[in-house]
This record gives sequence, C-alpha cells and structure tokens, in this order.
Amino acid sequence: MIKKQHIILILIVLLGLFTFLDRVSMASLATFIKADLELSKQQWGWVMGLFILAYAIFQIPLGILGDRKGHRTILSVIVVWWSIFTFFTGLVTGYYPLLIVSFLFGMGEAGAYPCISGVIARWFPATQRARAQGFVWAASRLGGGLAALLLITFAQIFGWRVVFFTLSSLGLIWTAFWWNLYKNSPDEMKGISQTELAEIGYKPKTVHIAAPWSKILKNSNFWFIVGMYFFYVWGSTFYFSWLHSFLEEARGFSKEEVKIAAAIPFILGAFSNSIGGILSDYLSKKHGLRFGRRVIGVSCLLLSALFFLMTGLTESKLLTGIYLAVGFGIMDMMLPSAWAVCLDVGKNNAGAISGAMNMFGNFGGFLCSIMIGYTAGSFGYNIPIFIITGMLVVSALLFLKINPDKSLV
Repeated sequence: MIKKQHIILILIVLLGLFTFLDRVSMASLATFIKADLELSKQQWGWVMGLFILAYAIFQIPLGILGDRKGHRTILSVIVVWWSIFTFFTGLVTGYYPLLIVSFLFGMGEAGAYPCISGVIARWFPATQRARAQGFVWAASRLGGGLAALLLITFAQIFGWRVVFFTLSSLGLIWTAFWWNLYKNSPDEMKGISQTELAEIGYKPKTVHIAAPWSKILKNSNFWFIVGMYFFYVWGSTFYFSWLHSFLEEARGFSKEEVKIAAAIPFILGAFSNSIGGILSDYLSKKHGLRFGRRVIGVSCLLLSALFFLMTGLTESKLLTGIYLAVGFGIMDMMLPSAWAVCLDVGKNNAGAISGAMNMFGNFGGFLCSIMIGYTAGSFGYNIPIFIITGMLVVSALLFLKINPDKSLV
C-alpha cells in the first residue's frame, strides 16, 4: 500500500513541474511576445523584473500564511490566483497591461515554494528533506525543459496567446486534487498508520508559534543564508528569464536550435537536483549537516561560476550550448541543500524562513533582470554574463559561512 507521505510527495512534485512550466513560458515565448507587442530589451527587462519583484515581496507573507493557516488552503488559493493571471497574460495588448499582469502573476507564484517547504518540514524527517526538495526542484526543471521543447512549437502553430490560455487550466486541475487529498498535518490524514507517523517523526502541534523575527534578524546565520541566495539568483534569473533571448540574439541560434539548447540545461537540472538532494542527505547523515550541506553548495556554485565565465568568452554555438547546459546542471545540484538548510534552521517556521531566503534571492533576480535589459541593450550580452560570474563566486563564499546546525528559532 502506498504511503500517505508518498502521495504528498507526488502532489508537490507535480506542483513544482507546473510552476516552472508557467514561469519559463514567458522566457520561452519572449521573442514572439516582444515582436507582437513591439517591446525593446529594456522594456522586456522590466516585464520580467516586475514578475520577479512581486515574487520576492510576497515570499514571506505567503510563507507565514501557509505556516499559520495551513498549506491546504493557502496553496489552493495561490495556485488558482496565478492560473487566472496566466490566462490574462494571453489577453494583453500592450506594454503597460503586460507589466501589471506580470506583477500579479508573480504575486501568485511567490507562495509556492515557501509553502512546499512547509509541507516537507511537516511530512519528512530531517534526513529525507533535501531528497524531497531535490525531487520537487527536479520536477520544476523538467517543467522548464518542457516549456522550451513544447511551447515554442505550440506558439508557432496556434500563436503565443493560446499557450497561456492552455497553461492556465493545469493549475486549476492540480488544485482540485490537492484540496481533496491533502491534510495540514499527518495525523489528520485518513488511513495513515502509527508506523508511518513514527517514521515521519511527527509531533502534534496545537498552536502555531509565530516566527520570532526580532531574534532571527540578529542571527548572523540568517544573513549568510539570505545573502547566499541573493547572489545565487542572479545566475538562475539568466536561465529563467533571458536564456532564450540570449541564444537567439547574442549567439544566432534559430528557433529550432533554441528548442533544444534551452531545454537541455533544464533536463540536466532535473537530474542534478535529484542527485544533489540524495547526496546532501547522504553526506549529512554520514558526516553531519554542516559538512553535507556546505560541500555541495560551495563546490557547485564555484563550478557554475566557471562555466558562466567560459560562456562569456566564446562565440561558438556548440561551446555556448555545452557551457550553459553543464553550468546550470551543476548550479542546480546545490539547490536542495540551500532549501534544506531553511528546514534545518527554521523548524516549524520553515515556510517563513524559506520565504525570507527566496524573497532576498528574488530581489537579486529583479536587479539582475533590469541589469541584463540595459547592459545587453547598450553593450551586448557578454558584460552581464561576467557580472553574473562574480555574483556566483560571492554566493559560494557566503554558503561557506552557513551553519545548518545553528537553529534560528
């Protein structure tokens, strides 16, 4: 008989896939949208930047709401919200309406991963959390890969607007299953055994204790975590928001070539997230959390910085594709460790801590998107590539300072 824990994992893995299928759809269809609405690189930078800004601002509020009110309700509401604005994206007819819809779209998606982290904190013991995070992030990358492989072709046949109308239905279908199958705590799940509850290590909580922010904000460990993610997201933002434009406009890829070249990094990311999560949990169990989380995070960030540097130094299509794919795969291997750290140090406030980390990260992503729009428009794409390289090195140095054994609460 399938464990209830595994049902929950399947649901959040599917959510991970749908979130990034929706999110990366904007980048995948960037050249279609920019041509149709006559947008410049600078304007596109603001479109993607406002999505990321909203995504950043609402991380903590929605993470706290999930911890406090329960993830069954909060995840249902936010998935319905972003599904509505996915649909509205297909209706926009100009730059300013697209800015508004992009911001509201980002507002909805903001709560997904903090709430997913809160779900994992309740349903998985510490030694399985990075693995669970790895599966969720692997699914998100699969969604990114599918966006490149399928949505460009779909847009070529039916138009880019129809793509957004179609994508909006996925979130609504997922919400129906989530509402009917998920319970806010393991002991509320019908048919769960005492053996499974013991394996989860579940301890009933009658009252939610609010995150002690006055204490958290004085803890240097918190600032190392959010600082690390702030600089890391400069790298991921390039892939999520600008990869397809970079391949076409800076390296001369055709749309058929972009389908493959933009999909491969996300497919590698799907595998590396799973491997990174399993490896982090294994090393943490064998050598302790500090070693297990740090060694993955630091080494992957430094190696990904190297591949960004090499991307900026070559004009070859083949080498560009290889460097970007391998670089993203390596960078993504650290992601389960970063999010598992929030669960390690956040305990029952894992959603709030995850939200804070992702909020600071996406403030970095907002700045990165605006930076790429203006520097690429004025000086070409290589300058932003070199800037992102430096940001990833700083992220690695900050990860070295994080102590997952040091609780924030």
